Amino acid sequence: MRKLRIGIIDLVAKAPTKALWARVMNANLASIMPQVVGVWCEEDGHEVSLVCYTGFEDLTEELPDDIDLLIIGGFSQAAQLSYAISAMFQARGVVTCLGGPHARCYPQDAQKYFDYVVGFTNREVLREVLDECTAQRPIGRHLSSKIQPSSLPGIRARWKFIEPTLRKSPALKIVPMLGSLGCPYSCSFCIDSEVRYQPLDVEEMKLDLQFLLTKMKRPRVGWHDPNFGVRFDDYMSAIEEAIPRNSIDFIAESSLSLLSEPHVERMAKNGFGGLLPGIESWYDLGNKSKTGKKQGEDKLAQVAEHANMLLRHVPYLQTNFVLGLDGDEGAEPFELTKRFLDLVPGSFPGFSLLTAFGQAAPLNLEYQKNNRVLGFPFHFLNNNHAMNLRPLNYEWPEFYDHVIDLTRHAVSRPRVWRRLKANSGAIPRMLNVVRAISSEGRGRIAYYSNIRDMLVTDRGFRDYFEGETDQLPDFYSDRVRAELGPFWDHLPEGALHHNPHAYLESTGAGAQGATETPDEQEAVNF
Repeated sequence: MRKLRIGIIDLVAKAPTKALWARVMNANLASIMPQVVGVWCEEDGHEVSLVCYTGFEDLTEELPDDIDLLIIGGFSQAAQLSYAISAMFQARGVVTCLGGPHARCYPQDAQKYFDYVVGFTNREVLREVLDECTAQRPIGRHLSSKIQPSSLPGIRARWKFIEPTLRKSPALKIVPMLGSLGCPYSCSFCIDSEVRYQPLDVEEMKLDLQFLLTKMKRPRVGWHDPNFGVRFDDYMSAIEEAIPRNSIDFIAESSLSLLSEPHVERMAKNGFGGLLPGIESWYDLGNKSKTGKKQGEDKLAQVAEHANMLLRHVPYLQTNFVLGLDGDEGAEPFELTKRFLDLVPGSFPGFSLLTAFGQAAPLNLEYQKNNRVLGFPFHFLNNNHAMNLRPLNYEWPEFYDHVIDLTRHAVSRPRVWRRLKANSGAIPRMLNVVRAISSEGRGRIAYYSNIRDMLVTDRGFRDYFEGETDQLPDFYSDRVRAELGPFWDHLPEGALHHNPHAYLESTGAGAQGATETPDEQEAVNF
């Protein structure tokens, strides 16, 4: 095997930015798998340069000029940026490879712009790319495997990539950590709905936590598990055995069904200061919220009581909702969420517009069969800036009226003030105020209001939302051009558009280009 010079870019941002929230948080959103791939490449004797792109870096300055292979990892919102970067480097003779959620969700489209597209990734899949490492054009190779590895390089092995990324954060510094892969729940819209749950080695976890205490005075760890604490006693015992009590601050995404009061009390004693449970819907997913068959008002009362219990033990709580689910109808789902925010003033809500990400979930086949999926540019598919699924029970202006009203309620002055008083600790208070007044809060009201007005006044704009035309409104192409800035000139022709039915078509006619799935290999989504 020849020694390669490899550049790796972790696309946290989808474009250059100057946003306050991005300055505060983007460096703390670094993904784990680009770092893992960097470790694997170095262990195989290659030379690696890794950049976490937060929207503030000059990539031409941060990466060496003479790399042989460029590997990019990113979500679909960064697809147009990744396509432009790939074109820039391919023009220099560099072989390019895409991994991450976008590669998994939209491999057919990504193959048009990368030499290699990798879905579930392990060392064998990566080595195949490294061994071959040749241009694959006009259609790149798609490699993937079906199951996760039994182990991944931990914080100690990844520290050389973690440390320079943390230095980019002006104040808050969160170390990414992973204790498990997959998810035990089967939410129909989720990318992990059919990925089996698998815990990672707790002994490795313990060594990593001990290592962190030698590098940082009081570390903060963000668990990247889709649901932290499925094997609760194993996790907590490992933490308690490895480090002094309450010596590391932890943030974790979990489900209410796992967060009983005894569990939360134990977590609080061991430094857990931030929890991000998913409520998702008032009419479904009762197993995840531990509400069984309760719906509507009954579910609201139980969940509000549960959330207030969490806030008695932890200072920071983000509750996550999905807007526009097929089970929702009329004003009631939105009014129930507003009442929840009044009943639980200390919680910051995370609102996501229902989005069908390519072949992330089998349910997306049904959406495509029913011609409900729209071809919004990937740049807007971040659960907030576009809902690429025509709602089942709402007209578009009505839906956006509800979304605007709910968002305005959530970030209104009275709500911000009540949240400030209900929170404890300087950092939770600061984060919630910044989120409310930044582009994530009040900025979205202006954005949604603009969308709503055009739905009513611009016939072509409305026709695009109704699926009656695939002519992309200038509003979206102009916004991509403005946000990509200097990268726009490198965006390949046609890269602003994709086939929203590619997943459905691939099941009948086969995916575009050669697809290899070594069934017996172990892999994880890059």
